[in-house]
Amino acid sequence: MRDPWASLADPFVEGAYATVKGRVRTQVIHQQLLDHLAPPPAAILDVGGGAGHQSRPLAQIGYDVTILDSSPAMLERAERLFANDVPGVRQRVTLLQGGGEDAATLVGERAFDGVLCHGVVMYLADPAPLIASLSACARSGGVVSLVALNAQTMAVRPALERRWSDAVSGFDARHERGVLGVDTRADTVEELSGLLQDGGVEPEAWYGVWLFSDLAELAGTPLSAGDLEGVAAVELLAASRDPYRQLSRLFHLLGRRR
Repeated sequence: MRDPWASLADPFVEGAYATVKGRVRTQVIHQQLLDHLAPPPAAILDVGGGAGHQSRPLAQIGYDVTILDSSPAMLERAERLFANDVPGVRQRVTLLQGGGEDAATLVGERAFDGVLCHGVVMYLADPAPLIASLSACARSGGVVSLVALNAQTMAVRPALERRWSDAVSGFDARHERGVLGVDTRADTVEELSGLLQDGGVEPEAWYGVWLFSDLAELAGTPLSAGDLEGVAAVELLAASRDPYRQLSRLFHLLGRRR
């Protein structure tokens, strides 16, 4: 079967995730997760986890991680990433191929302390089946973690790129062509919170992701390695404060299974 993500594996791994902006995203979401997850060695399922960039820091501090992804190419990159890790980390990681909607079957109906799905729902026409599947994989009291494109800020990117007509349309837009050339769909916190509740998961908190780092890049001021720690600290503060979190390009929503 053709892997539609094969051609994007390198742009994701060597491009998006490797940039300062990508590393800021990983750091900020990691810190937000630690405020809600049970301590290691709790079991984590990362659905659509790709090359493992978000779950790798969890495995490194002792979590038992299962990465489920539909793309063999992305899982092959994950294998490479963990193969070069410090001893013991690879033994805490399981790689599974398959679609997120089939997660409960693919993991043998195992229940997890944390179920992550970051940057996946934006590529789906209807996120409801996937979110129902994620909810079913969480144990009672377990956390479900979603990262999605923020529908409230769709006018920002075209405006900063001086695409004024697109910016006007962006105030009511729900779709855009992402930086990797793939069509994406935006959501609101309220919409995804409702889908979590439908699956028996009570929304617990939400945060912004990518505000200042995204604005700097769009304004033509690329970040350098020397900016990493500083911008990550600023982003972490902005992520939980209004109005900053509302203006972020992405949002991070966490719920707990009843």
